[in-house]
Amino acid sequence: MHKIFSMPVADVYPLYVTKLERKGRTREELDEVIEWLTGYDDATLAEQLDTGATFDEFFAGAKLNAHSNLIKGVVCGVRVEEIEDPLMQKIRYLDKLVDELARGKSMEKVLRA
Repeated sequence: MHKIFSMPVADVYPLYVTKLERKGRTREELDEVIEWLTGYDDATLAEQLDTGATFDEFFAGAKLNAHSNLIKGVVCGVRVEEIEDPLMQKIRYLDKLVDELARGKSMEKVLRA
């Protein structure tokens, strides 16, 4: 089991926020992307962060967006669509969406609209 699986999402969330704010994006945009991917609403996302849910727990309770299979590309030198471990793939989907936001892609493109 990879150590990120047992890491609390709340530990990584501020890093996502910092990355995006440096690039002129907002916490609200990050939340919108996370909610699109996981099916969580604002209250459920806040609860997941407040309770210290690990990535394993966070994605176990999520209803992955039906269009998440459209997320393609490279994160950390690995193509997300080729990742075999389902949990690692979901984590990398999230990383990819955050990267796309940080690079200035429109929300419509990030959310595969």
